Amino acid sequence: MIKPRNIWSWLRTATGDDAYERYVEHRSKKHPGEPLLTRAAFYEESQRRKWGGITRCC
Repeated sequence: MIKPRNIWSWLRTATGDDAYERYVEHRSKKHPGEPLLTRAAFYEESQRRKWGGITRCC
């Protein structure tokens, strides 16, 4: 039987809602000792990367 916690975890991953937690985990494993972005700064950076440039072909 599928547990509600597993469904919730999958849903958060599928929608990107856990992006900050995944970022913190990655940085702590691969770049220990380097400062982390705050949750607000991470959000602003992700929005800048997503919407900051021209993404159309014409």
